[in-house]
Amino acid sequence: MKIRYFQDTDTLYIEFRAAEVAETRDLDENTLLDLDAEGNICAITVEHAKNRADVANLSFEQIAA
Repeated sequence: MKIRYFQDTDTLYIEFRAAEVAETRDLDENTLLDLDAEGNICAITVEHAKNRADVANLSFEQIAA
């Protein structure tokens, strides 16, 4: 999983897994969902991320099972 924030375009890109994207769906005018050929989610793109997500306070925590 990779999370990238592009300051110049205020775009947040969350890649769940590296896979060939077969289809991109618009969830709304500022959110795109990338799917592979089987319909599995590959990534989400969020435009205007500063207003729509708390990008400045992004954190990651892995919790053991």
